[in-house]
Amino acid sequence: MMPRESPYPLVAIEVARQLITAQLSPLATEMIDIRHPAALDRVLAEDIVAAAAIPPAPRSAVDGYALRAADGLAPRQVIGEITAGGAQLPALQPGQAARIMTGGLVPPGADAVVMVEQTLEADLTLTLQRAAPRAGEAIHTIGQDLAAGEVVLRRGDTLTYAAIGLLATIGCVQVLVARRPRVAVLATGDEVYEPDADPGAGGVRDSNRYALLAAARAAGAETISLGIARDDLAVQRAAIQDGLARADVLITSGGVSMGTRDLIKPLLAELGTVHFGRVAFKPGKPTMFATVELPAGRRLVFGLPGYPVSSLVSFEVFVRPALRRLQGDRTPERPLARVQLCAPIMPSADRPEYQRAVVSFADGQLVARNTGAQGSSRLLSLRDANALLIVPAGIQRRESGEMLDALLTAPVREDTA
Repeated sequence: MMPRESPYPLVAIEVARQLITAQLSPLATEMIDIRHPAALDRVLAEDIVAAAAIPPAPRSAVDGYALRAADGLAPRQVIGEITAGGAQLPALQPGQAARIMTGGLVPPGADAVVMVEQTLEADLTLTLQRAAPRAGEAIHTIGQDLAAGEVVLRRGDTLTYAAIGLLATIGCVQVLVARRPRVAVLATGDEVYEPDADPGAGGVRDSNRYALLAAARAAGAETISLGIARDDLAVQRAAIQDGLARADVLITSGGVSMGTRDLIKPLLAELGTVHFGRVAFKPGKPTMFATVELPAGRRLVFGLPGYPVSSLVSFEVFVRPALRRLQGDRTPERPLARVQLCAPIMPSADRPEYQRAVVSFADGQLVARNTGAQGSSRLLSLRDANALLIVPAGIQRRESGEMLDALLTAPVREDTA
C-alpha cells in the first residue's frame, strides 16, 4: 500500500541551503596555465600579487612629442624618435623634443607629451598649436596601473577573460585553482526515453538529464552522463553506486516523490544520510539532499523532481551554489535584485514560489514580468527567463507596482515589451 504521508518533514528554503553548505568540503587544488583555454572560469585558490610596478617606467599615453613643460610655447628642436618597445633617447635638454609613439619610454628630462594633432613640425623644428603643456600631461607614470606588491586577484575570484589578461600583464602564467567538481547525472523512470526515440503515448523524452548536464557544465563542473535507470531497485542501486564511484556529486532526476516506483530516497537512506527529503518551495517540493561516505571521500547527492521546470529551478536554488562553493568561489550565489512587478501575479497559497520571469530596465527601474503559465512541466516558461521571481506564499494577488526579490540567472536587458 502506498504511504499517505512522506516520512520527511518540509524544511524551509534557507534551512535546506544551510544543511547543504554544512556538508561541503573544498576540493583539492591544481596548477593551470592561463594560456590554456581550460583556464577560463576556473576559481583561484591563491592570492595573486604584482611582483613589479606596471608600467615599470614612464610611458607615453599618446602619439606625439615628449618635451619639457617649462619651455612653454617656445619652438623645440626635434632630436629623434621613440617607438613603443624601442630604446630610450638621452636626456632632453631645454628647447628639445622627441617624437614618441604610444607606449614609448619617456626620455629623462621630459615631463609632458603633446599629441601630434596639436603640433606642427618642419625642418626638425616643433611648434605647438595649443596652450602650453602641463607637467605630467599624457604620461603613464610608474605604477599607475599596478603598484609593486598590490593584490591583483584574490583567492575565490573567477578567471574571467579580464582576469586572464591581467595575469598575463604581470607575467603570472601558472596559477593555483580549485579542481572542477565531477558531476554525474542519472535519469530514472520506465517512462523516460532518449530524445531521439519515439516515447509513445505514455512516455516522455529525457530533457532533464541533458539540461542538468548543461547546467552543471555552466556552473564549472565536469560532467558524466549515467543514462536512464528503469524503475527497478537493483538497477537504480547499481546506477547510483556507479555514479558515486565516479563523481563528487550525483544528481538524479525523478523518483523522489510518493509513488510506489519512487525509489531514490529509500536507496539513499540505505546508502548514506538523507539530510532533507522535502522543501517548502514551489516548484520542487520533493527535492532531496543526501551524503554518502566512501573511502575516497564524501559524495553529495541531489535528488531532483522529474518535472523539467521543477528539476531546473531546484538546480538553480540548491545545486548550483553548492558546485560553486566546492570550487571555492567567493560569490557562489546568483545576484539578488529588488524588482517592480509590471503586471499582477498570483502567489502559491502554501509555499514560496520561484516564478520564471524576465527582468529588464524601464525608466531607470528594474521591472519584472513572469513568463506566462508557470506549470512544472512547461519548459517554455524558462526559455526567455533571466530571473526567478521569489513570490512569498499568500492568497492575495500581487499587484502591478509591488516590489519583490528576483534571483538573476542571466543578464538584465532593456525592456522591449
